[in-house]
Amino acid sequence: MVLGVGGGIAAYKVCELLRRLTESGHRVRVVPTASALRFVGEPTWAALSGQPVETGVWDQVHEVPHVRIGQSADLVVVAPATADLMAKAAAGIADDLLTNTLLTARCPVVFAPAMHTEMWEHPATQDNVATLRSRGAIVLDPAVGRLTGVDTGRGRLPEPAELFEAARLVLRRGATEPDLSGRRVVISAGGTREAIDPVRFIGNHSSGRQGYALARTAAARGADVTLVAANVSLPDPAGVRLVRVSSAVELAEAMETEREAADIVVMTSAVADFRPVTSAASKIKKSGAAPAPIELVENPDILAGLVTTREREGDDQTIVGFAAETDDVIANGRAKLARKGCDLLVVNQVGGGRAFGTEDNQATVLAADGAVVDIPTGPKEDLADRVWDLVVERLPERSS
Repeated sequence: MVLGVGGGIAAYKVCELLRRLTESGHRVRVVPTASALRFVGEPTWAALSGQPVETGVWDQVHEVPHVRIGQSADLVVVAPATADLMAKAAAGIADDLLTNTLLTARCPVVFAPAMHTEMWEHPATQDNVATLRSRGAIVLDPAVGRLTGVDTGRGRLPEPAELFEAARLVLRRGATEPDLSGRRVVISAGGTREAIDPVRFIGNHSSGRQGYALARTAAARGADVTLVAANVSLPDPAGVRLVRVSSAVELAEAMETEREAADIVVMTSAVADFRPVTSAASKIKKSGAAPAPIELVENPDILAGLVTTREREGDDQTIVGFAAETDDVIANGRAKLARKGCDLLVVNQVGGGRAFGTEDNQATVLAADGAVVDIPTGPKEDLADRVWDLVVERLPERSS
């Protein structure tokens, strides 16, 4: 692997990324820019990687480093990817060792941008990002948070642990062409909570892990991902825009808003079927008498609503639903697929330690075209990748 380091203050966080990469068994060559060395020195990169650090095209000239490093790489990760560095990469400028490496690499390339919000949002930067993505590079969206000084906004480098996961997933696929590049994906994850009072709620056991696995793998395949998370306490996936909600009504509103520009919509979240008609303004106390019954009202059917909106507006979105069942899994799944009208329904059995909160999952995917695909028990990211394979097969052709 090649780890290219751009000249930004976030370079200090990349030391942790490098440690994770080397400790997981990867051989990593660090190629910092001259500006990057003003933030973190060459001895640090060499010590953490266990490899010599090449900084210029004139070092070890007999080995032709400006060509050799890129040619031999299985993956190139650039973090932080500054506005200047991405502009050079988009324009094909090769004025140092790292930009030469980017021109000669024929493996997957991942850029992790970090800069001030205004720089990220500038039309020139956005054009350069679009150019890099159109050429097959994976450009992760930056995170939102504290920037240099007192500023806060979008432009923060994602956390090293999540950058490591993104790199691992890209390397795991091994493909040089990200098959979801240019596709906008909206995914819901987690479980809704319906307030009884300020303390108590009606909810479920969903952890959001499967939805987050779908978001991470989609980003690793080049998609522009928005994740609508309902009560999830997992780390934010790198390169994914996050929208947080709590109740079913909030989730429905967020999904209807976010779906407007989406090519693919995936509903993994476990939505409470009912909510209290009223929520007490203060905590309900014991009185010694039997508690008053809680009157319930049905929550909106979000998945069916998304399908209805698609049909009404004539969109060609691909819509995927998830169904958690405890018995008669396939029969209930087929009935739900017919009732919801989505393109794919991922049906899995839950309860008894299965699915909720676990690292593994298994499922049967039922398709509107009659196809049935069994996905055996394995890591949730394996199931996610298999679902994306089935989605890609069904995506409409891109308009010219």
